[in-house]
Amino acid sequence: MSKGIVIAIVLVAMLAVAGYVAVRMYAVDRSNAPMPHAGQMAPGFTLPNQENQPVSLEQFRGKWVVLYFYPKDMTSGCTMEAHRFERDLAKYQALNAVILGVSVDTVASHKKFCTKDSLTFTLLADPGMNVVRQYGSLGHFGPLTIANRNTFLIDPQGRVAKVWTKVDPGPHSEQVLSAIQGIGDRG
Repeated sequence: MSKGIVIAIVLVAMLAVAGYVAVRMYAVDRSNAPMPHAGQMAPGFTLPNQENQPVSLEQFRGKWVVLYFYPKDMTSGCTMEAHRFERDLAKYQALNAVILGVSVDTVASHKKFCTKDSLTFTLLADPGMNVVRQYGSLGHFGPLTIANRNTFLIDPQGRVAKVWTKVDPGPHSEQVLSAIQGIGDRG
């Protein structure tokens, strides 16, 4: 066998391995479950909050739940979004609604974020990315695995009432409040 043929065989084998690895990496990226949609029962979960206490979706049955996923504690867009939810917290409470923020950050990171930015609503830690995947919100930012900025409004019966994807953190709190008021007026 000539040297050229051997090199060609080695190159083909390397490309085959690289292709297999690329397909496997793509499969990992596609590990999200389908995103829940309006009318569907919201997938249940239990995660630790910023005080390392378990919080489950089920404990909020009878209330509106604003389940918002965000990329990273203490980053500009995430801080803006959190501050807007905090600013409007009394309005949410008046509508029988709770706010649950979820990211892949740790309990310690959430505690630091809440302390630094005076956040009083619940942040849930999902470093295992199970709930983020369950809600079709796993994303990537360069080498980082993050939660995509998506929000699920869950009604008092536990059904998804509305979904926002690729959220703009600036006006989002007002959008969610308006949706709860609009749906509540019809129901």
